[in-house]
Amino acid sequence: MADSTLVSMRGITKTFPGVLANSDVNFEAKKGEIHALLGENGAGKSTLMNILTGLYRPDEGEIWIKGEKVVFRSPKEAIAAGIGMVHQHFRLVQPFTVAENLILGSPRPGRILNMKQVEKEITSISKKFGLEVDPRAKIWQLSVGEQQRVEIIKMLYRGADILILDEPTAVLTPQEVKELFKTLRMMADEGRAVIIITHKLHEVMAVADRVTVLRGGKYIGTVNKKETTKQELTKMMVGREIELSSNQDDYNPGEDVLILENINALNDKGYPALKNVNLTVKEGEILGIAGVAGNGQRELAEVVTGLREIQSGTLKINSKQYCNCSPLEIIDAGVAHIPEDRLGMGLVPSLGAVENIMLKEYRKKEMNKGLFLNHKLLKKKTGELIEEFGVKTASIDSPVKLMSGGNLQRLLIAREISCQPKFIVASYPVRGLDVGAIEAVHRILLEQRKAGAAILLISEDLEEIFALADRIAVLYEGEVMGVIRTSETTVEEIGLMMAGSREGEKVS
Repeated sequence: MADSTLVSMRGITKTFPGVLANSDVNFEAKKGEIHALLGENGAGKSTLMNILTGLYRPDEGEIWIKGEKVVFRSPKEAIAAGIGMVHQHFRLVQPFTVAENLILGSPRPGRILNMKQVEKEITSISKKFGLEVDPRAKIWQLSVGEQQRVEIIKMLYRGADILILDEPTAVLTPQEVKELFKTLRMMADEGRAVIIITHKLHEVMAVADRVTVLRGGKYIGTVNKKETTKQELTKMMVGREIELSSNQDDYNPGEDVLILENINALNDKGYPALKNVNLTVKEGEILGIAGVAGNGQRELAEVVTGLREIQSGTLKINSKQYCNCSPLEIIDAGVAHIPEDRLGMGLVPSLGAVENIMLKEYRKKEMNKGLFLNHKLLKKKTGELIEEFGVKTASIDSPVKLMSGGNLQRLLIAREISCQPKFIVASYPVRGLDVGAIEAVHRILLEQRKAGAAILLISEDLEEIFALADRIAVLYEGEVMGVIRTSETTVEEIGLMMAGSREGEKVS
């Protein structure tokens, strides 16, 4: 084994009941490199990294760390071996300070903790890698980007020289992404191995040195970033050529479908979440809502769909007032909702496809036979939708929780689109999906736009917004920083607005 190799996983196989998660997978990460791990949902990426971090034990295969064969029986042993992972959903205790979070699970000699020394070490690490954070700040007081810094500092504080980051840019502005990539490069340059799990190919091309691709639980190959392209990586991931949809049609919007005037609403804690929001969405138009997560996007979607009370302001759909109307009234107005939580809010996990499809159909006269539902017709309609939208399921009666993320999203969209909506609220419609599923969802949204539907697209992925949206509105702390034609702006300008600059403001 070469001296520069920090991690070598050989012939890793892992099975769960009825699922072969990893089959004879090889993976290697070296000192001084940023290594991207790519693959569709269910490709086995998370399982492989969970094995490396001691959460799972492989059925077959070997793990070598720094030239020595190891067998991890727990995450604690992996941490002791210098492996640290920053999960997509942070593992921080909100009421605790930064320093208190860092010492959790990090044994130190002696019975009395020297918090001043801990804070001093945190400050030293922060300055060294440009991860500025106050060691005495409570976690709940920090922005999402700052909380991610805490997670990275925590791994460095524990002495990790093999760092794994799961979807590290999901909650960051473009400017924060650039700073994160600088930090990762600094850590790699010091001799660490940095492994990132991501589905964003443009980020792989921007930061990775090498890329390993998994497909269907199997190892497809490892390539040097400089010797490959997005198209080749996509083909390795899905086994075929894929061209992601882009909104290249002429912009010819119709009448206003949604009008929001001076909308104010509170969040779940009773604090202002939307502040004097003014927006319009027109027929045959996609309005993209950009912003770092937590700046009012969820509340905006819930206000429009009747799920959150409006404190003041006016909401009109097709020129008719719908302020503080029930979700049922909003549905009857021709509004479809693709929520960000596809299983928690969009679908009922324990029910089958038929029952989930009928959630919007059961009130229709043709779907009933007297006092009872017409199950024969419902099954027929469900079968047609499953075929039309390419939903893969073992049976239309199987609980939908057994389906993959991409198929869940297809089923959810099939139900919403089947009602022929005039207006669609799509919140993070491709979050967590693989390239093939993203292609399908984007195509459906563009087809609906072409058919004349008005679409409010909320997304954390600027590449997606720029590909699909006709206009972009930016939310920052519940306020609209500006609304711009997509063809007349840049990622950098939108990024500045996401950080609090209003449209047209100059930033020194």
